[in-house]
Amino acid sequence: MTSNKLLLSVPSLLRTTSEQCPRPMACTPRLWVHNCLALLTRGSVDSPVVLHSDHCAEKLLPWFDGMLEADEEYYKTHQEPLFSSHMLDLSEETKERNIATCVKYFKRMAPLGIWLEMEIGITGGEEDGVDNTAVDNNSLYTQPEDVYDIYAALSAIGPNFSIAAAFGNVHGVYKPGNVRLHPELLAKHQAYTKGKIGGKLDLPL
Repeated sequence: MTSNKLLLSVPSLLRTTSEQCPRPMACTPRLWVHNCLALLTRGSVDSPVVLHSDHCAEKLLPWFDGMLEADEEYYKTHQEPLFSSHMLDLSEETKERNIATCVKYFKRMAPLGIWLEMEIGITGGEEDGVDNTAVDNNSLYTQPEDVYDIYAALSAIGPNFSIAAAFGNVHGVYKPGNVRLHPELLAKHQAYTKGKIGGKLDLPL
């Protein structure tokens, strides 16, 4: 029988788990995570499941702590984590604080085999209550030096991470021409980091 991979993100599960926890945001992080597990394992599950938590800002780190504690607890029994990956979105913080926080958590995640996605650079428009509609356009593009600093810090811990770099991304609806995306910057980040590490890897990021 062919198995299909099922990708579930925490925002979608937050809506789906209302029957287990009528007020999900009032639940403790650990209780809510276990509600997610109960949902996923209900009945016969033949497909592998990838469970990802998305866009955890600084103010939501207590939730992140609860999810990671649940990962560690689950790992002790099952030799695999509850979540497949977590995203830390500390793009509103300083680069130094962003990297230091990611390093702190990645040191706990790496031994469990959990993938870390982190975000660096500002996304224009409004998302999760953060309004960046008036920011300078130059702030919407992550610099290659910043990407390398993240790579250097996280690669020293493990390989299972990705960097969500800004290349002009803007949330919302805009007239044609008002948003200028430059995805070619991502290739420049690759080239810059490759040069910094002496060309050891073609695609280090």
